[in-house]
Amino acid sequence: MNNIILIGFMGSGKTSVGRYMEESEGFALIDTDEYIEKQQNDSINNIFANKGEEYFRNLETECIKELIALNTDMTVISVGGGLPMRGENQKLLKELGKIVYLRATVDTLVSRLMGDTTRPLLKGGDLRQKITELFEKRETTYEGIADIVIDTDNYSPKEIYNIIKERL
Repeated sequence: MNNIILIGFMGSGKTSVGRYMEESEGFALIDTDEYIEKQQNDSINNIFANKGEEYFRNLETECIKELIALNTDMTVISVGGGLPMRGENQKLLKELGKIVYLRATVDTLVSRLMGDTTRPLLKGGDLRQKITELFEKRETTYEGIADIVIDTDNYSPKEIYNIIKERL
């Protein structure tokens, strides 16, 4: 499988880079959150609110299994920020393609996510504190499973894609 999996914290640029790769480089694009929303005919916010995080995490695992079964190729797959945290998902992602961790600083993430109401794990309370706590929990896992790590703070989606091409 010749797929590129984009992982990273919410706001790190996964969707922007994925869209660039789809529109300008001929990749198919699958965003796991959008895929789940279509399958469930519901928003991620509603799924979290009505069925809980564990139910949503199970849907993420099923999504990755379905993508492997579809035998996707030349596809960029943008995954939700929490998806790589489950051990089973880490193995499945490795099976699906090359994993690229798009890393951004907490300052960048705060500025990109300020005012975003679509992210259930950031609702209520101090945004910087929530981002910092989640980032610290996830960063080691992201780095550990990534084939390459790219700092996204000062790069456009096109520049990030060029770095991916160079390193893969």
